[in-house]
Amino acid sequence: MRILRYGLLLLMLGAKTASAAATASPNFLILFIDDQGLDGTPVEMIPGKDFSHSSTYKMPTLESIASKGVIFSQAYASHPKCEGSRAAYQMGRSTLTLNSIDKWHVNWSAPVTDSLANTLKRANPAYRAAHFGKWQWPQTPASMGYDASDGITLNEDGDTTDPNDPKQSFGITRRAVAFMDQQVKDGHPFYLQLSYYAVHSKPQALAATLKKYSGPNALQQAMTEDLDTCMGVVMKELEKLGIANNTYVIYMSDNGMKTAALKGAKALLDEGGLRVPLVVSGPGIKSKAYANAPVTGYDIYATVVDLASPGFALPKGAEGGSWRPVLLNGGKGSVTRPIDYMIWHHDVEVPHPQTAIRKGDYKLLYYWDTKQSFLYDLEKDVLESNNLAAQQPALANSLLADIKNHVRKSMGEAKLAELESGKGGDAGGGMAAGDGTTGGMAGGGMAAGGMAAAQAGAAGNP
Repeated sequence: MRILRYGLLLLMLGAKTASAAATASPNFLILFIDDQGLDGTPVEMIPGKDFSHSSTYKMPTLESIASKGVIFSQAYASHPKCEGSRAAYQMGRSTLTLNSIDKWHVNWSAPVTDSLANTLKRANPAYRAAHFGKWQWPQTPASMGYDASDGITLNEDGDTTDPNDPKQSFGITRRAVAFMDQQVKDGHPFYLQLSYYAVHSKPQALAATLKKYSGPNALQQAMTEDLDTCMGVVMKELEKLGIANNTYVIYMSDNGMKTAALKGAKALLDEGGLRVPLVVSGPGIKSKAYANAPVTGYDIYATVVDLASPGFALPKGAEGGSWRPVLLNGGKGSVTRPIDYMIWHHDVEVPHPQTAIRKGDYKLLYYWDTKQSFLYDLEKDVLESNNLAAQQPALANSLLADIKNHVRKSMGEAKLAELESGKGGDAGGGMAAGDGTTGGMAGGGMAAGGMAAAQAGAAGNP
């Protein structure tokens, strides 16, 4: 009898240990915002730079997250538009390497089994994952490891006719709360990505919120406040469930936008099109810290896996670097990647097919059709006002060689030859040169018919 009781005790302790291990694993809440430029929040993203925030937006929840975490002053989107940015995020590599350089490139060079959520589950099978909100690729959320999702959402702007759920923000939030409640009840750590449609145009907001504002930007301000209110609901639920201290919160925008100071805008590879707000809080992260390390959206893949399971090997081809050393060191330090640069490419809906690379403090932007190079020292010239290409030709040529080698390796000789010939740009349907305004790019997403065609074309993609 004593042996039997001892055996039962061991079984109970084993079950409790397994449950404790699952609950001890950190949770991840990703607040992925649509079309929010560097100055789209009240949080000063670059210390001492007034142009990196705006006091006209009311976001007390984001300010609270920032007060408890690290603000990244050199954060870059993975791509200057929605689709490429979201693909790179999910797969942990640049859009060139992934073959997701625009919304029509649906046959990726990496299998969806290597996605962030799938890899996280291989690192720790206890995890459960959910994605709610904007999803514009034919690859399904389920195939990428999400246990709950809104599926392939074709509503690229998130507009609704429901006055109580503008931009679908409140519905996304309700589903998020239900998912978190269930995972805590079941004893599972979770990865939860909320891809809010806000603050993408056209703006929508609750009537009660809109009454607080006046002027030409009132609706945008009200939509931003509604977004923050929804984020607040999720953050309060973390507290209610008793898991706030064991949850990493990552707030980031999918691409840059036209700002008052930065050069360029959405779809372009100038700083305006790539620089985004980024704030991270969570266990072990120092409060009110700034990180100056250059980071990008496709780093989040490596970061999440590293925080959940330090040392777990990422799939071959992953290009992002983990922020863990920076996050757990008060914002100090650097990020190590398999390749020692960050790279971006866009050659449709823009006046010039273009590629940009950042290596250290220097960034080279190259126009394939005009053969123009723009070299900037971003540590000294974030506004990109002083082109150094003529002054430092050796450096410009070295970075251009890196660009061409990356295109050749990732996309092949045929794509490189196409770009070298100057083809690829769609000057007629994209962004007007120089003024940073969008003309003919409303929404920037995939229409239902185009998505159907893409799904048919991607049928063979696992």
